[in-house]
Amino acid sequence: MEVALARWLVSPEAEPPLLWARTLDDPSSLAAGTALRRTLSADQAAAVLDLEYLRRRAVSKLGDLASKLFLTHDGLEQATRWAVALWRAERLVQARIARVVDAGCGLGIDALACQRAGLAVIGVERDPVVAIFAEANLLQDRQFPSQSPTVLTSAIEDLDLTDWLIDEQTAIFLDPARRTPAGRSWQIGDLSPSWEFVSALTKRSRGWVVAKLAPGFPRNLLPTRANVAWVSERGDLVETSLWSGRSTGQREAVVLADQPHTLTAGGSLPPLGPIGAYLYEPDPAIIRAQAIGHLTWLLQAHPLAPNIAYLSGDELVETPFATAFAVVEVLDYSEKALRAWAKDHQIGVMEIKVRGLDIDPAALRRRLQLKGPNSTTVILTPTPGGSKMIVASRLVGGEDGHSASR
Repeated sequence: MEVALARWLVSPEAEPPLLWARTLDDPSSLAAGTALRRTLSADQAAAVLDLEYLRRRAVSKLGDLASKLFLTHDGLEQATRWAVALWRAERLVQARIARVVDAGCGLGIDALACQRAGLAVIGVERDPVVAIFAEANLLQDRQFPSQSPTVLTSAIEDLDLTDWLIDEQTAIFLDPARRTPAGRSWQIGDLSPSWEFVSALTKRSRGWVVAKLAPGFPRNLLPTRANVAWVSERGDLVETSLWSGRSTGQREAVVLADQPHTLTAGGSLPPLGPIGAYLYEPDPAIIRAQAIGHLTWLLQAHPLAPNIAYLSGDELVETPFATAFAVVEVLDYSEKALRAWAKDHQIGVMEIKVRGLDIDPAALRRRLQLKGPNSTTVILTPTPGGSKMIVASRLVGGEDGHSASR
């Protein structure tokens, strides 16, 4: 998109067609485009309809906020989930931060959450079109008349950061892009700004430097004294959140549900034990943060096999940190035995969860040729007594239909 078109789209002139597009059943239809082109240029009509399409698509990530935001395809893909942005903003408030420099702000989602929390916001965005959209998003969502958000069109590497780095009430937030011309990349060398740049800022700053990193970011690269949180939302591990400043090296899992729930890393594991009345599958943030030891004591549970993230016990404990299953039946696992069991019980729908075994749940499900009116969950896991299949009933947490392997 050209800069001139972006400026038009955020202007009052574009408001009537944007409101009209909101009433459409299908903004991508040929009829919608034809109708808009009677009063707008082809580029303007396309921009209006594309924005309405993106706003509808963004609801699952951004909630009701999506209906008034200016969005791009890449920007939406990279945007922080709204619940996560709100959690981060609240942590900044708790750290007594007054101003946030969102370095590489994209569409400004994290900056918006900080602004709603009462913080002063400065955005930095190298793409001029995205910068226009980010500033428009911030300006229309000001919570207090005194707020005057600014978005600078620049690469963060090209700015003199000295004044911000020496101000203990200013936090610099970085969300290094992980995209290349070939698409999304998980290579550390493809981060922009680079990991070397981010690391250097953590060493220079007197205040907080906060970085949103990939969920699987290598642990050995994380600064020892930085606080690190592995964050999950709705059962998805969404980021490694690094906090460097007045930090102590704390490692923790953060599970965002009805409210943020945290569990520090560590804790010794109890001895292996048998499959009890209940089985727990820890949230992925717990696993990544290496907080399973503490979780076992919360649940009064034990692992079933070395290095396998299934826990079991005879007492049901409700927790945001794991999905709980009632154990219905335990059998020795073989594909032949599972097929026979499914046939005998007329199983037409089977959720298969696997850890520690070289089994593809989707491929196994196809081979079972399931037929019947009933449904169930089957958990496949190694144990000291051999591979087991656990027929289970989901009780607490998680979402139906997910299978996992490790």
